[in-house]
Amino acid sequence: MTRVIHTGDTHIGYQQYHTAERREDFLAAFRQVVDDAVAADVDAVIHAGDLFHDRRPDLQDLLGTLSVLRTLDDADIPFLAIVGNHEGKRNGQWLDLYENLGLATRLGSDPYVLGNTAFYGLDFVPPSRRDQLDYEFAPHDADHAALVTHGLFTPFDFGDWDTEGLLETASIEFDAMLLGDNHKPAKKQVGETWVTYCGSTERASASERDERGYNIVTFENGVDITRRGLPTRQFHFIDIELGDGEGLDEMRARVREYDLDDAVALVTITGDGEPFSQAAVEEFATERGALVARVTDKREYETPETEVSVSFADPDEAVRERVRELGLSGAAIEIDEVVRASKVADSNVRDEVETRVRELLDGDDISVFTAAPRPEHAETEAADTETDTEKTVESTTQKATTESPESAPETADAADEADTESADAVAGTDDDTATEIASETDPEGEPVRDEATTADEAEDGEKEDAAEDAAEPADESADATSESSSGGQTQRSMEEYL
Repeated sequence: MTRVIHTGDTHIGYQQYHTAERREDFLAAFRQVVDDAVAADVDAVIHAGDLFHDRRPDLQDLLGTLSVLRTLDDADIPFLAIVGNHEGKRNGQWLDLYENLGLATRLGSDPYVLGNTAFYGLDFVPPSRRDQLDYEFAPHDADHAALVTHGLFTPFDFGDWDTEGLLETASIEFDAMLLGDNHKPAKKQVGETWVTYCGSTERASASERDERGYNIVTFENGVDITRRGLPTRQFHFIDIELGDGEGLDEMRARVREYDLDDAVALVTITGDGEPFSQAAVEEFATERGALVARVTDKREYETPETEVSVSFADPDEAVRERVRELGLSGAAIEIDEVVRASKVADSNVRDEVETRVRELLDGDDISVFTAAPRPEHAETEAADTETDTEKTVESTTQKATTESPESAPETADAADEADTESADAVAGTDDDTATEIASETDPEGEPVRDEATTADEAEDGEKEDAAEDAAEPADESADATSESSSGGQTQRSMEEYL
C-alpha cells in the first residue's frame, strides 16, 4: 500500500489584497499540509505545480519554503513535485534548487517508485506546444502508476487539455492522474483512470468560496481518494439584496451580523435600494475589525436623461501617436508593444522581452534597428510652429520700435540675454540627445549588443560618433530656439512697458 498527500496551487508569495498578512497565510497553509503529512506519517507529499505564485519569488518566500521542506526531510517523507505555469522559468526552475539541496524530487518521464506505485511527472505545457508531446514514459514494474501534471484537463470545467487523448497516447497505463491548476477540488473517472484535482490550499480569488484543503490518495487494490480540509483565514461572503428604500443603514445592519475580526469581508450588493458609496461600506467593515473589505455593487441605475456634451480623447491612441512621432526603429517598437500593449502577463514580460531581443540580435536583418523617419505631419507641425514664431518676433519688434523707441535698447539687451540662456539650454540638450542616440545604435546603424568583450573597446568611439551625428540637428534646434526666445523676451518687455 502507498498513501500520499496530493496537494498543489499553494501560490506561496502571493500578497493578496496587497497585505503582508495574506502573503503569510499562503505559506502558513503549505506549512499546515506538511505538518499534517508528518502527523499522519504518509509515504510522500505530491505537489502538482504552482508552488510559488510568481516565477521570481522573494527571498523570504524561498527561505520560508526551505524551512517547511526541511520539516519533511527531517521526517524522512519525500517531496515529489512538478512545475506549474505560475512559477515556470525558461531555464532552471526553483524546484531544481530544492532538489539540489536534497529536499525535493522533480518528477519526470522516469518512474519514482514508492511502495507499490510508480510516480511520473509532466510540467505545465502551453497549449501551443502540446501537439509536440509524445507522452513517452520509461517502463516500471510496480503495481500501480500515477501521473502528476498541471493544466486544465477535460472533462472538468474550462478544460482545454484532452485527458482521453493523453491516456490513449501514453506509453504507460496510469491508474490515476493527480492534477493541479484548477483551484476547485474534483474527481472523475476517465476510462479506468481516476483523474482528480486537489484544489488550492488558500483562497486565491473571490470565487473560491468552498473550504480549502488537499487529497489523500491510497493505492491498494485500486485507487482511493479522500479529502481533508485546512484551517485557513476566515472569509465572509456577504451577499445582500436591497429592497426599495433601503440604503446604507440597512447595509451596515446586515454587515453587523458577521464577526469580522481579522477576517476578509467580500460584500456583494444586488436588488434595488438607494445608491451609496461602496467605500462607506468598506470603511464600516474595517472599523469592525476586518483585515480586508471589498464591496461589489451589481445594481443598475437608470441614467437621468440630460443633454451632456463631453469629448474624451483616447489616451491609448495618443500614446500610439506619440510613439510614431518619435521615429523609433522597428525593434524598439516591437519591444514597446510587448511592454505596454500586449496581453503578456506581467510576470512574464521580462522573459518575453529578453526572448524578443535575443531573436532580433540573432537575426540577419539589421534594418530593424534603423530609426524610422518622422511622420510628415510632425515635420509640417514643426515647420508651422517655426514660421509662426518668426512672424510673432517680427510683428512684436516692429510694434515696439514704433510705439517706444526709448525701450528698444533695453529690449534688445534682454533678448540677447535670453539668446545666451537658450543656447546654454540647447547645449545641454545636445548631450542628452547624443547619449540617447548612442544607446540605441552605433554610427553605422548596427545594434549596440550587450557584450562585455566589445562594449569596452567600442564605447569611446561610439559615443564620439553618435555625438557628432546628433550635433547637426541640435545646432538647428539652437538657432530656432534662439529666435523663439528673442521674440518671447521682446513681447514680455513690451507688456511691462505698456
